[in-house]
Amino acid sequence: MKYEAVIGLEVHSQVFTESKIFCGCSTKFGQPPNSQTCPICLGHPGVLPVLNRKVVEQGIRLGLATHCKIAPYARFARKNYFYPDLPKGYQISMYELPLAEHGTVEIAVNGKMKQIGLTRIHMEEDAGKNLHEGIESASHVDLNRAGVPLLEIVSEPDIRTPEEAVAYLKKLREILVYTGVSDADMEKGNFRCDANVSIRPVGSEKFGTRAEIKNMNSFRFVQKAIEYEIARQEKILEEGGKVVQETRLWDTKSGMTFSMRSKEEAHDYRYFPEPDLVPLTVDQKWIDEIAATLPELPDEKRRRFVSEYQIPEYDAVILTGSQTLADFFEATVKIYPKSKIVSNWVMGDLLRELNNENKEIDQALIRPAQLAAMLKMIEEGTISGKIAKTVFEEMYRSGADPDKIVQEKGLVQVSDTSALEGVIDQVMAANPNEVEGYRAGKEKLIGFFVGQVMKQSGGKANPGKVNELLKKKLAGK
Repeated sequence: MKYEAVIGLEVHSQVFTESKIFCGCSTKFGQPPNSQTCPICLGHPGVLPVLNRKVVEQGIRLGLATHCKIAPYARFARKNYFYPDLPKGYQISMYELPLAEHGTVEIAVNGKMKQIGLTRIHMEEDAGKNLHEGIESASHVDLNRAGVPLLEIVSEPDIRTPEEAVAYLKKLREILVYTGVSDADMEKGNFRCDANVSIRPVGSEKFGTRAEIKNMNSFRFVQKAIEYEIARQEKILEEGGKVVQETRLWDTKSGMTFSMRSKEEAHDYRYFPEPDLVPLTVDQKWIDEIAATLPELPDEKRRRFVSEYQIPEYDAVILTGSQTLADFFEATVKIYPKSKIVSNWVMGDLLRELNNENKEIDQALIRPAQLAAMLKMIEEGTISGKIAKTVFEEMYRSGADPDKIVQEKGLVQVSDTSALEGVIDQVMAANPNEVEGYRAGKEKLIGFFVGQVMKQSGGKANPGKVNELLKKKLAGK
């Protein structure tokens, strides 16, 4: 490779609170336009913001969870710019004195761990939303989101590939959800990402000119947008041109980025301290109180799963990908303490069904006790592994208990010797050449006979018993 990418990500995540950051208006999603507003979030003259303590607590929680240093003294600032969805003409944000700085997020890419640095985490208010769809020759403005609390998480330019960028975003989203700071729902706009992308010759320490990419609302689009932008900049340099610092929009239909405007610098926003809010002081006692309420975080849980349940690192990474999935796994293992078997079913059959329906585990009908009961039925020989697949699919669809499904569908595994011998005799009689071949030393044909018996029995025959009886019968005993 002639060039390497230098990528930094800015994530805006809505904080999980019932009211906005500077007023008492609701943050509930999906309400009629402009129904959740008041003079404060509408920017009326003379109104004064009042800081929501819960937002600060959530910011501290995220800072602690990402190993940041929490600032004892932070200050809000006005970020001045004009846009129709910003009625005040400025956004209350933070600038030179943010809430938290110098954190890290650990990611895994291709089996290798890497630390991504965090420059800062700060609080700010969201703007409103311009509405365009179904409106001719105009745009409407919905100010329900104006004043919704956000945490902006700014990474260091430590990311080198689109794959690392996605891994970082997924890990950050995990942490937000685990800590209860945000639901990080991308479809609702509660987890939004802008990417700063530049390239430089491999081995160079000097940063190239960066472009900021906006309008990415899924992990897949983040990866594709960054891939496109790297290729675009490489082409410019190879042709002897210069990359221009600018803000670009990602277009999902064309799979390309397009220039939106020249990239602003900090001085373009004329930041100055917010005069309507006093500086924020955070004492160590408050930090310690919040730290004591932090749950077990993804990295800690992953390490515990490997040591406690003796499962591979790969399994642990998948199973701790969400709090609810990890809880489902642990609840199942508590009832059926064979962790690798449980892990295989959760990562294989369960996640496949969830992914097919684009659901989370807490939306599924199946429960840990049901999966554990089914696994016990396999172990006891009541059903075969093949039958279990059918039982699982029905459990997932209906939420019915496995024993009920087995009884209603007549799926009990056949282990009765006389019944199995009858099927084996039929199979041997129908395949004399294979019987002769087996007796002549072609012992691999045992698999053929087992398959035929299972087919004849509708998958209900006990495979272990079938193997045992077949070997005796084929040996002429």
